Amino acid sequence: MHVPSSLFVSFHLLLAAAVVATAQNAPSLVRVGVILDLTLSIGHQGRIGIQMAVEDYYAAHPASATKVVLHFRDSEGDVLRAASAAMDLIKNAQVQAIIGPPTSAEAEFVSHIGDRAHVPVLSYSATSPELSAAQTPFFVRTTANDSFQTAPVAAVLRAFNWRAVAVLYEDSSYGMGILPALADALQGVSAKIMDRASVPSDADDARIDAVLYHLMAMPTRVFVVHMLYPLAARLFRRAKKAGMMSEEYVWVATDGVGGFIEWLSPENVDAMQGVVSLQPYVELTDDVKNFSARLRERSRLENPSDADVVNLTLMRLWSYDTAWAIASAVEAAGVPSPAFQTPQQGTALTDLDRLGVSATGATLLKAVLTTTFDGIAGKFKLVDGQLQLQAYEVVNIIGKGARTVGFWTPEFGITKDLNPDSAKVLKQILWPGEPRSTPKGWTVSPNGRMLLVAVPVKNGFKQFVDIAVNSTTGETKITGYCIDVFDEVMKSLPYPVSYRYVPNNDSFESYNNFVNLVRDQEVDMIVGDVTITASRMAEVDFTMPFTESGWSMVVTVQKDTSSTMWIFVQPLSTSLWLASLAFFIFTGFVVWMIEHRINPEFRGTPWQQFGLIFYFAFSTLVFSHKEKLESNLSRLVVIIWVFVVLILTSSYTASLTSMLTVQKLQPTVTNVRELQRRGHYIGYQEGSFIKSSLTKMGFEESKMRMYSSEDEYADALSRGSANGGVAAVFDEIPYLKLFLSQYCDGYMMVGPIYKTDGLAFVFPRDSSMTGDVSRGILTLAESEKMTKIEKAWFGEPGACRGPSSAAIGSSSNLSFQSFAGLFIITGVASSLMLLVYLATFAYRERDELRAAEPTAGSGSVSLRKLRAWMQHYDRKDLRSPTFKTWNDESLRNGNESGNRVPSPRWMGEGSQRNGATSPFSVSVRSEVNVVSSVEETPASDALDNSSEQEEEGATINSLEITQSPSFVQSSR
Repeated sequence: MHVPSSLFVSFHLLLAAAVVATAQNAPSLVRVGVILDLTLSIGHQGRIGIQMAVEDYYAAHPASATKVVLHFRDSEGDVLRAASAAMDLIKNAQVQAIIGPPTSAEAEFVSHIGDRAHVPVLSYSATSPELSAAQTPFFVRTTANDSFQTAPVAAVLRAFNWRAVAVLYEDSSYGMGILPALADALQGVSAKIMDRASVPSDADDARIDAVLYHLMAMPTRVFVVHMLYPLAARLFRRAKKAGMMSEEYVWVATDGVGGFIEWLSPENVDAMQGVVSLQPYVELTDDVKNFSARLRERSRLENPSDADVVNLTLMRLWSYDTAWAIASAVEAAGVPSPAFQTPQQGTALTDLDRLGVSATGATLLKAVLTTTFDGIAGKFKLVDGQLQLQAYEVVNIIGKGARTVGFWTPEFGITKDLNPDSAKVLKQILWPGEPRSTPKGWTVSPNGRMLLVAVPVKNGFKQFVDIAVNSTTGETKITGYCIDVFDEVMKSLPYPVSYRYVPNNDSFESYNNFVNLVRDQEVDMIVGDVTITASRMAEVDFTMPFTESGWSMVVTVQKDTSSTMWIFVQPLSTSLWLASLAFFIFTGFVVWMIEHRINPEFRGTPWQQFGLIFYFAFSTLVFSHKEKLESNLSRLVVIIWVFVVLILTSSYTASLTSMLTVQKLQPTVTNVRELQRRGHYIGYQEGSFIKSSLTKMGFEESKMRMYSSEDEYADALSRGSANGGVAAVFDEIPYLKLFLSQYCDGYMMVGPIYKTDGLAFVFPRDSSMTGDVSRGILTLAESEKMTKIEKAWFGEPGACRGPSSAAIGSSSNLSFQSFAGLFIITGVASSLMLLVYLATFAYRERDELRAAEPTAGSGSVSLRKLRAWMQHYDRKDLRSPTFKTWNDESLRNGNESGNRVPSPRWMGEGSQRNGATSPFSVSVRSEVNVVSSVEETPASDALDNSSEQEEEGATINSLEITQSPSFVQSSR
């Protein structure tokens, strides 16, 4: 059938238009290369995960303007093949981004190639901290940096107070890259890396055994393992065979082990029983479970050999999220088809020089770095070109797998679960060997041998260390203060320590050489009178000091003939003088207050009474007071005050006597400058660090003489610098106190005390035993045992065990604090007696005080009322036994003698006031009436207080005593 040409042309035009329209609506293809190790099942599953991510993305975004096309290459785990694959992908396939390769060593090489070609390289498995965007800007890490997990490793060690560890790491860029960050993290928790042992990834069993036996000989029992799981599995199998997966051993592994537990065989898991490991935390969501099921099914179809692999590692999840991130970034950036610019340069030496530069690489890199989404492994967010993790999971390998025992987050550290309010501890951990308690993390003697403890051989001061050899048996007996302290501390440790003492003569020449025995590992520790110094601490470790610190000098004393005319005031301090004066006045005032109304001895003119207050109190100093006291209250006050005065005067006498005798002894030399100015010889103890200190102070070595015992000190000081001796001996405070306790007469310690850290025990650097012994020393120092040890070797503090017990030094004056108790007693007693008297006075005189009228004058009513009361108090108490008896006798004597009755002495006070005579004038009718009237009428009613105004010696012409009310009224 013939078809018209016009119709044929129309058909072809429509077909061409359809093709053009389809081409315009088709998504732009973006080529992405993938480099994996397809010789491993994990490589195959990574490939499937990446393919699934790309398929799932475009299924979820069917209208995408771009589409990722994957180009796979196999590196076979070789660095050069990985680099060759990257060259091929960039040059031939012209990929615009690369995913992979799997290892850090491969990724490092490929990242430099991508940086040269401006092709972003995204790795979800290269974790080495040595790879960073700072060195290769086009490298993106879509997994966690290994340095992130050093903080949780340190937190685990801190949770159990382990201070020393040994690190076993894979000898590769993956293994070595973590060491700087791990050292910093451990230093942050006061832990140290005692040793580092590298193990090549292809090491045979002999090489691994050599590393393990080297670590076994160390005291530390805490090991941190940073290896990929294939090498780690071999290491733990050999460790179990060597007996290092038993009690006392602690193994903490990074996520190279914990993240691949499900890849390990039952034999390998059995060898790792008790290991604590880390793994990045991923929440087991429905998306994760769905992905795992799909991956397992697809792996079974494509790779039947992986049919039994049912585990799910984070690496698969990260591979999925990485591919999704690439597809999302390509879509967001609108990356066009690949375009490479050929570099303009001279002769190309290799294919690397012929690589073009991607025109879309910078745009795609920026899009990738800003891409965020909720992936199946968690929040996908890049900071500084690296994926940020929210938490690490701490797992304990027990049974057939791992059990979660806690979590670590940057915000809250170690917690039992992810709840911020949960306990900051881990759950119960089953350690290797299943011990009942947490391992202490180190051992005293790795090989079970007895520790060697060096002690110094001394010629003097053997109270600190004494070495005696039995001439018959040849047995060496080591005793002394330092030995007893060390033995007590060892007994208090929570674990047994086997050791023996080894005498050493290196202490003769210098204790610095003696300390070097520990540095050179000739002995395990040193026990003796070794002083802590900065130079020695650079070589060894010291425990806490067990004696007081500092050093000074001892000199002889001489008599001081100088005296002062005012030495008699020095026994009492100024405060005590003032307090004594105040209580003298107060006591005299209290006695006057109580006795004034009832005792004629305490009456008179104001100046007489004022002087009596001072005279009476101060007369008690020599117990010469003659005033008779009438009140029991005042008697009690005086009794207590006399007791205080007795003690005060006795103490004053003793102190003054001490000053007049002791103060005559003064040091011959008082300071270091005087010794240097006069060119005196000085002494020091053999082997002591003080020699170098004296040299630094400016003393010439020719002016120094070495001694070794207390007797030599005394002999040298007694002879003096001019007679072959010395003017002063410099030594540490414990030695000087021991010397002065044996030679009490004629020597004294003077001058400033130069600071040191005291005596301590010596251990090797970073010894784990140092902390325990230091805690034992502090515990012993707070107990009575330390006091008993000191008394056993040095006697009572301040006691003199030498031939003389004369006190050397200056006597201090007595202070108010020494007598405060006595002053409180007398003050309280005097105040109480005064209050009792005033209360009694107010009660007995209540009617008179109430009836007392204030005198006219200026001032307020209250002041005038008070003045009236004081005037009433100033009058004699005629009802007191003293005045009543005196009055009755005067009346009787006057009546018997005739018409004249002389007034007693107390009636002369104010007897004449403006020349007035007493209104009290009556006639005497008969002697009988007088007597009966006196007997019947009380003195208080018969005598008016106005009788004080009568003229002394007035004549009573007549006396009529009646019981009439008018008489009583007039008398009142």
